[in-house]
Amino acid sequence: MSADESFLAEVPFFKLLDLDETRALAAVMHEVHFSPEQMLFHFGDRGDCLYIVKRGKVELFVKDHSGEKIVLRVANPGDLFGELAMLDNGPRTASAVAVEDTDLLILHQQDLLKFLHKKPDAALDLLAVLGGRLRKTNDLLRGRVTRNANEEIKQDLSWGQRLANFIAEFSGSMPFLFINAAMFAVWILLNVNIIPGFVPFDPYPFGFLTMAVSLEAIFLSIFVLLAQNLIAAKDRIRADIEYEINLKAELEIAYLHEKFDHMNAEMLGQLEQIKKLVKDKS
Repeated sequence: MSADESFLAEVPFFKLLDLDETRALAAVMHEVHFSPEQMLFHFGDRGDCLYIVKRGKVELFVKDHSGEKIVLRVANPGDLFGELAMLDNGPRTASAVAVEDTDLLILHQQDLLKFLHKKPDAALDLLAVLGGRLRKTNDLLRGRVTRNANEEIKQDLSWGQRLANFIAEFSGSMPFLFINAAMFAVWILLNVNIIPGFVPFDPYPFGFLTMAVSLEAIFLSIFVLLAQNLIAAKDRIRADIEYEINLKAELEIAYLHEKFDHMNAEMLGQLEQIKKLVKDKS
């Protein structure tokens, strides 16, 4: 097995290919060298090939409306990128630049079609890998979009935390206030010696009641602190969710902005061509 064949066998996208399929695929791939800071392709370019990093690093990024670069990921040796644009002939959804001296294996769409004509069974293997990646992407997006701070933290609560949360919530309610007021009123009435034949068990100045109220205040303060920790955890999760949503919105806006600029440049180019044709005819 050649070095390229051994390398391709370790790439997850081709992990289901057998030895003959891997050898045939390696035969139609080309190795290209890129210098540091050299662009592979720009956002919006038409894609007809995929890339596999053999040596070096490639940075995949987009730019926001202010021109600031947002790095999506850095492709390391063994990583593959550009497959979506190659498969559907659509525009590139990001720009790519070599971070350092980089060697890439390139698979063009026409070469892939020739390979699949020779090895039709390999198409099912590639589809299986694509299906698995798509399923993982869907699960990731579903989890990131529908995350609920309350539901997410509820799954990790212990019984003690649930009890503390319930007591803290109940202690701040009107029923708790009425229950305490009623208990204090009954306690005081029973111990002011106004009921004939009843011997007070906590006469004025109600020392036992004072101790009980102090203990209640201590325990309630602890429960409130525990509940505040839970609220802080919810706030952190909520902040993460808001950040993810804002980042997605920013990326979508940047994508639309660059797409509009690309369309504007194409329209200006077509207008220039029309002007030249009109000028030549006149």
